[in-house]
Amino acid sequence: MGFSRKEYDYIIVGAGSAGCVLASKLSKDPCNRVLLLESGPANDNLMIHIPAGVYKAYLNPALNWNYDSSTEPGLQGRQVFTPRGKVLGGSSSINSMVYMRGHPLDYDGWASELNLPTWSYEKCLPYFKAGETYSEGEDPWRGGSGPLHVSSGSLQSPLFDAFLEAGETSGQGRSDDLNGYNPNGVSRLDATRYKGRRCSAADAHLSKTKNRENLDIVTGATVMKINLHLNKARSINVLYQNSFETLYSSKEIILSCGAINTPKLLMLSGIGPANHLKENDIVPIVNLPGVGKNLQDHATIILQYDCKKYLPIHGMNNNLKKLATGVQWLTSQTGLACTNVWEAGGLIKSNEEVNYPNIQYHFGPVGFEIINKSIRVKQGFVLHIDQLRPKSRGYLKLNKENIFGKPKLFFNYMTDINDIKEMSEGIEKARDIVRQKSFDEFRGDETTGIAEGIDKNNMNELITGLTETDYHPCGTCKMDNSNEGVVNEKLQVHGIENLRVIDGSIIPRIISANLNAPIQMIAHRAADYILDKPQLSPIKAQFSFEKS
Repeated sequence: MGFSRKEYDYIIVGAGSAGCVLASKLSKDPCNRVLLLESGPANDNLMIHIPAGVYKAYLNPALNWNYDSSTEPGLQGRQVFTPRGKVLGGSSSINSMVYMRGHPLDYDGWASELNLPTWSYEKCLPYFKAGETYSEGEDPWRGGSGPLHVSSGSLQSPLFDAFLEAGETSGQGRSDDLNGYNPNGVSRLDATRYKGRRCSAADAHLSKTKNRENLDIVTGATVMKINLHLNKARSINVLYQNSFETLYSSKEIILSCGAINTPKLLMLSGIGPANHLKENDIVPIVNLPGVGKNLQDHATIILQYDCKKYLPIHGMNNNLKKLATGVQWLTSQTGLACTNVWEAGGLIKSNEEVNYPNIQYHFGPVGFEIINKSIRVKQGFVLHIDQLRPKSRGYLKLNKENIFGKPKLFFNYMTDINDIKEMSEGIEKARDIVRQKSFDEFRGDETTGIAEGIDKNNMNELITGLTETDYHPCGTCKMDNSNEGVVNEKLQVHGIENLRVIDGSIIPRIISANLNAPIQMIAHRAADYILDKPQLSPIKAQFSFEKS
């Protein structure tokens, strides 16, 4: 589908987790003419839809922006691979499908500590609920009739059983639902999965829009610039099928390109730090120093163990088993291909000084090795350790050699000593899980490369040598009313009319969990702001950590 007109009411740039939500909600009124633009292709690659095909999808260069960080000073000068979805559905089409909202105190912290009172958890919860259909049914915390299907882990494995039991015996706790009453401890994890298939943002929100004549969805279209007139966003320049088009908006232009491409597009349009724009021969139109600043991410360490006991899932390298598994999925959407692997995990405190969990686990019942950017399953199990609330902050800037190419990313992972301290504590907490009796029949050698009992200096060096990313960049156009802010509480860009940013870049302080669910919630709320609808009534649910 191409452009049916030259002027639309709403132009949405980026068809990821936020953009798909916005396109669906804004086009529900047939009077609104809506355009949704995506640089990448349609989401018709089979590996997108098979949950176990996640690594085939995310390593596919046709579906991925394939960013790398610049050399990271806190990681011994290493570059970190930073994949981002370049496909309808964005990163929700290539991620590991884990559905986590983050801790309620994250949002309450935005409200009380960052002076963003409209973003407390009780005001966000009704949008989380309205956006999901939870496989276990609706309750005070979970939704039962929303477009995004969310299911709890269903793969049966004695390794999952061992992990959950170890959470209890280690004293780290156990939860029935980390998105519900008790967001602390280990648990089976939820996934954006429905009837054996990935439920991406595109699947959830665009599937019911196919017959809407007022919505154009155009893939393979890259926006190069937002054109301003008297500090009002009026039009965009789009590269489509090797030619440039200028498209106009009568109401709003909405940027949902993600934490990397949204600040890049703003800067290319003359919106951002004036000095940096001048350095790149771009005329500053609106000086917003915060564009590209405040870059945050979840750093991760992977503990990998050999497994003494062979389990059926460990045999997935066998070509006949692969074929049989694939045929089973194609014919019935059942079997091992329905797992996203990371069906258990946890939220725990690394020390008693923190108010709420600062470490996240993702537990997988298989080992992995990457050979020539291809994933090979091993007889083992894996525990990801994410440091959830890093003190380190980074930034991005345009690449002076090619301002339209990949921007330069400086995450500054582990440049704050507290981040190293918490990661070290998280490693010991994870090891304590694996030391528990429930793992005795499975626990083989740890193959991570971090020997137990080493001194602090050597531990710090090993952490900085092994830390990677869990693929949750955010914060580069933060919601803030100070000089460093880019958008206000209704996600309108400061100093510019008819322009909003609605994606993970607006997150002022990173959420303590995976970001797909929060970003969709943000987009649901923002759509009501755009349409001038009243916000849903707050829900004050009870949580286990609250004092009676």
